[in-house]
Amino acid sequence: MHDFEVQPVRSIPDWLRGRATHHPTHPAIVAPEGTWTYRELYDAACEYAASLRILGVSQGDRVAVIAKRGSTYAFMLHALMQLDAIVVPLNWRLTALELAKQAADAEVALLLFDEGATPLAKDLNREFKPPLGMRQIELLERTSERVERMHLQLTRAHAIIYTSGTTGTSKGAVITYQNHWWGAMASALQLGLSPADQWLVPMPLFHVGGMAVLIRSVIYGTTVVIHNGFDELAVNDALDAGGITLISVVPTMLQRMLQNRQGGYPPSVRCVLLGGSAAPKSLLERALAFGVPVNQSYGMTETNTQATTLQSVDALRKIGSSGKPLANMRVCIDGPLGPTDAAGVEGEILVSGPTVIAGYWNRPDANEKSFRDGWFYTGDIGVFDTEGYLFVLDRRADLIVSGGENVYPAEVESVLAQHEQIGEAAVVGRPDETWGQVPVAFVVARAGERPTEEMLTQYCRTFLAGYKVPKAFYFVDALPRNASGKLLRRALKERLEA
Repeated sequence: MHDFEVQPVRSIPDWLRGRATHHPTHPAIVAPEGTWTYRELYDAACEYAASLRILGVSQGDRVAVIAKRGSTYAFMLHALMQLDAIVVPLNWRLTALELAKQAADAEVALLLFDEGATPLAKDLNREFKPPLGMRQIELLERTSERVERMHLQLTRAHAIIYTSGTTGTSKGAVITYQNHWWGAMASALQLGLSPADQWLVPMPLFHVGGMAVLIRSVIYGTTVVIHNGFDELAVNDALDAGGITLISVVPTMLQRMLQNRQGGYPPSVRCVLLGGSAAPKSLLERALAFGVPVNQSYGMTETNTQATTLQSVDALRKIGSSGKPLANMRVCIDGPLGPTDAAGVEGEILVSGPTVIAGYWNRPDANEKSFRDGWFYTGDIGVFDTEGYLFVLDRRADLIVSGGENVYPAEVESVLAQHEQIGEAAVVGRPDETWGQVPVAFVVARAGERPTEEMLTQYCRTFLAGYKVPKAFYFVDALPRNASGKLLRRALKERLEA
C-alpha cells in the first residue's frame, strides 16, 4: 500500500450557473410577483451583479440587504454571489439603531433595500456615521453587461448573519459556501430529495432558515416557493392546492395553521420541518393525530440550521425529541468526563461538523469561548435517551423564544439599565398561548423614583424591536440572588407560576 496525500477540494462549479445550463426551464422561484426559471434567475443575477460592480462592489465586500419582498431578496442574494461579495441580511423587524450597530460591525460597503423597506433604510442611514452608500433595489438597472463566475470557493465567506448574544451584543455568524454545501447534503439524506420538490418558505428570508432553503433549492435544482410574510390561510391554501412537498415553519406558525382545520394535508406534503423553538406536546399530538408529517429539528444560526432532525416516522413514539444528528454532524453532551453521547447524561450540547460556522465576525473573545477543541458549545442543555435521540431540556438558560424570534434578556436588561429611574432589571420569559413565550421584566426603581409600565414600554420601543419589548413590568424591592450575587432567574420564573 502506498500512502497518498489527498488535497482537500476547495473549488466546485457555480451552483446557479450549473442549474441554468442543465435545467434552464425548471422553475427556480415561485412568488406572489411571478415565477422565474433557472435561466431567468441566472440572467437576472449576472446582470444585477454587473450593476453592483459599476457601483463599486467587489469580491469580499460586505453588502447589507433589507428586503421585504422575498423575490427581490433572492435576486440580490444571487447577484452578490456572482460577485463573490458577502451578503449581510438585515432583520427588518429590528430598530434602525439596532441595525446600524450591525452594519457598523460588518463594515458594510453598501446598503440595498426595496421599496417596502425604504423608511427603515433611511432611518438606519441617519443612525450610521458616516452615512452609508444606499441603493433602492427597484432602481438598479439591469445592464447589457454581465458578471459571471465559473466556480465558487468552498472556504470563502458567503454571508454574515447577526444573532443576538447572551451578553446582549449581536454577533455576526460567518457562513461559508462549505457550510451551505454540507448542510444541503445532510438535509437531503435526512429528509429525502425529489426533482419535483417544492419547498415553501413563509418565514422571513433574513433568517438562516429562509436563506438555507434558497441556497439548497439551487444546489438541488428544485423549486422554492416564497410567501411575503406568514398568513395561515394562504399557507393552508397553498398546501391544499398540491405541489408543495416541504414547508419550514416554527411552532407558532404550525399552531395557527392547524387551529381551524379538521384534518391534515394532501399526501404531496411529505415534510413539515419544525424549528425555532421546542414545540408544545399538545401541538405535536394534534399535528400527528391529523397525520401531518412533522419533522422536529434542533439547530441554530451557528450550525446553518439543522444539527439534528426527528424523522416523521418516529414522531409519535418520540414526542418532544429533536431526533438524531444529521449524517455529517457529531452531537455530544459536555459530561463530567468530557464529551459523551451516553444516555441519561444531562449537560451542555456540543456540536461539530462541516455545517458549523467558521466563527463570529470580529469577535475573537466569543470565538474563544464558543469554539473549543473542535466543538461548538451551544449553551443549550440536553440529554440523549437509550436509543440515541436528543431531547433539548432548555433552549439556553436565559433565551426567550417568542414566535420563533430569539430574545436575549441581557440585551433588554442593558436597555432598561440606562433608564434614569431604574436601579436594576431582570428579564425572563412568560408562557404565552400565541407566541410560546413573551419577555417580561422585574424592575427595581432607584430611590425616590416611581417609573410606570407605560413609561418603560415607550422607552423600550425607542431602542428595541417590538417583540423584544417586555409585555409586563413587575416592580419589586430587590432581585433574588445567590450568595455569590448571581441573579436567580429561576426564582423569578417561579413567581410568574405562583
